[in-house]
Amino acid sequence: MFSVGTEAVALSRAQRLNALHRIIPRDKVKRILSRTGRHRVSCSRLPAVFMVYFLLAMGLFCTDCYRQVFRWLRPWKKGAVPGRSTLCEARRRLGLVPLVKLAGEVVKLLAEPQTQGAFHRGMRLMAIDGFVVDIPDMPDNERVFGRPAGGRSAGAFPQARLVALCEVGTHVMWRWLIKPIRIGEGKMADYLLRFLEPEMLLMWDRNFLSYQRVAAVIGRGAHLLARVRKGLNLRPIRELPDRSYLAKLYRNDSDRKHDRNGILVRVMDYTLDDSKRAGHRQPHRLITTLLDPELDWALALIGLYHARWEEELTIDELKTHQAQRPVLRSQTPAGVVQELYALLLDHYVVRVLMFEAAQVAQVPPLSISFTGTLKILRCRIPQCPRRRVAQRRWWRDLVSEVAEEVLPPRRNRINPRVIKRKMSKWKKKRLEHRGYPQPTESFVEAVVMIH
Repeated sequence: MFSVGTEAVALSRAQRLNALHRIIPRDKVKRILSRTGRHRVSCSRLPAVFMVYFLLAMGLFCTDCYRQVFRWLRPWKKGAVPGRSTLCEARRRLGLVPLVKLAGEVVKLLAEPQTQGAFHRGMRLMAIDGFVVDIPDMPDNERVFGRPAGGRSAGAFPQARLVALCEVGTHVMWRWLIKPIRIGEGKMADYLLRFLEPEMLLMWDRNFLSYQRVAAVIGRGAHLLARVRKGLNLRPIRELPDRSYLAKLYRNDSDRKHDRNGILVRVMDYTLDDSKRAGHRQPHRLITTLLDPELDWALALIGLYHARWEEELTIDELKTHQAQRPVLRSQTPAGVVQELYALLLDHYVVRVLMFEAAQVAQVPPLSISFTGTLKILRCRIPQCPRRRVAQRRWWRDLVSEVAEEVLPPRRNRINPRVIKRKMSKWKKKRLEHRGYPQPTESFVEAVVMIH
């Protein structure tokens, strides 16, 4: 057992996650805990500062149980590893608010004007997209987040939806929103657009288009490059030399009829003549608020739009390579959101490390391997020394090691959007299978000899 005083202080200071203090400073964590009133949470074994970094460690060591995560942070001491229930209760006491405040203060845009692939004519490339995550099949999670509707029945697990603004050139998820599955991506995007800054170039897929959102982007002083449905009524006003044309986007049919409140956009219709590429011979349409073809030739903008897929790769980094869990571990709605914030903060930590390593290697940030960096960080965190001078040397060595994880040039390839296994021979889990009756006797007590 720990004593209430000195052991608690020692526990909070001796953690191996001093490795992350360079990106998520301890002093900032303490100030946020003080402002939110969480610093007064009294627990001799698990102080609030330690629990913040414990949550971050959960986002790095996602496949490990609570007690093993604790071991990554603390050298061995007899009887020092708390039980799972103790750690769960400490998570509950800490709550969600400190991580929300921490994300707002810590997560920054990383790209600089000289960062390759991050800007177009001085405009910072941004993308917006969303994804869903499966969460534990608990009654409270289902009540708060809901299940996806399926063709044959409701989805197997409740799901949370997350929409994020992403810096394309660094894969930093800059601002995000977490909601139940029933809330659409478009409504969530309406909230996130308020974070746009002047001289940003935002890219989105066709499901996000609306008159109000285009107006919101322009109102923030930003520009838009977006895919739209090919059936959208955009009557040509003037043909341009690059075979694009100007048109107006209207709020409704009445405004279109009276030519009222239209937003002038530039339209680019194109197709693909490679028979081995998805979308071959199919019409595609982009719109943009960049109206001058002499500054932005249509073919160049069509090629630039493919940078939007960098956010898809960012989502894959988080869901597939970092989380490595088919279902989140948190069994309460507040715990789900808290866990997602920890995952997103950790993704930012990895990306900051990759950004510094890319500067050392003199390559674009997207040329560094995310999975390689994540594995190196997991490997080196337990080796982080306690002395500050040694920590600085440890960090330099860590950055140098990550700088060696340079990826080869991307191949010109595509993959079909299919899954290999869809049907199962096993019966589907249904309502009657929940709360399944449990044995009242041990196995041996239930045995009855027949002969």
